[in-house]
Amino acid sequence: MRQAQSGTAVAWRGVGKRFGSMRALDGVDLDVCGGELLALLGPNGAGKSTAIAIALGLLRADAGEVRLFGRAPDELEARRSCGVMLQSAGLPDSLQVRELLELTRSYYAAPRSLDDCVATAGLDRLMDRRYGRLSGGQQRRVQFALAICGAPRLLFLDEPTTGLDLEARTGLWSSIRRIVAEGCAVVLTTHYLEEAEALADRVAVLAGGRIVASGSVQQIRARVSQRHIRCVSSLDAARVGAWPEVRSVCRDGERIEIVTDHAETVVRQLLFEDSALSQLEVRRAGLADAFVEITREAA
Repeated sequence: MRQAQSGTAVAWRGVGKRFGSMRALDGVDLDVCGGELLALLGPNGAGKSTAIAIALGLLRADAGEVRLFGRAPDELEARRSCGVMLQSAGLPDSLQVRELLELTRSYYAAPRSLDDCVATAGLDRLMDRRYGRLSGGQQRRVQFALAICGAPRLLFLDEPTTGLDLEARTGLWSSIRRIVAEGCAVVLTTHYLEEAEALADRVAVLAGGRIVASGSVQQIRARVSQRHIRCVSSLDAARVGAWPEVRSVCRDGERIEIVTDHAETVVRQLLFEDSALSQLEVRRAGLADAFVEITREAA
């Protein structure tokens, strides 16, 4: 885990928000420092977008407060230090990518260089294309470039890799790591939990408007005792599934995969039952497993 730089970029303190009878946020306490990436995770309707909207000054909290670099979110100086990539962007289809970048850069006193924006977002072959003629994945890369144009000290990324193929997604991950290494604070929301696992210094899980878990990826994973066992075995999957320590089992060709909270006991039984067993692997729960378990408990 990288050591976050001193100085809080964004802080939510006791933030609450209602929409009619629905409580979107309920006493959220959270902060992100420079040089740190926080993955803000949660099921649909958990309050992630509301928390970000309040931090950006697009909504007002009913209780508590948000501070950007110690300032109120609606102060211009605070907002100039932020970059934002939301799930949707109302950009004019008729403008070329180059025109969009130059226009956005003109809003800032000390923007990133055009070449740097292009290289970081992988836009070198798209500069003369009109935005409306780009694929969804290409448009997301343009939106990322626009979000970093102002050399932000705090960057909000809301589902940034939606629509990207594997190569483009990997490239964007590399760019995000570079931006964090430069000292930028990043708040990431994503449904791709492998993305959070690969990038995050810290994870916070929202459920029902509350933070129900917070810590490093390792700390979140450690909250779940599940282990996944894979091996090549001729044992009948239904028979293995009847063992009291087994949560679930499935067969994929000659391999079986077992989910259990008691890996040592199950491995011992496998070896006893099948002397020809091979290619045995045991791995702990991933972030996705932990997320499912934590949100299930919160519900």
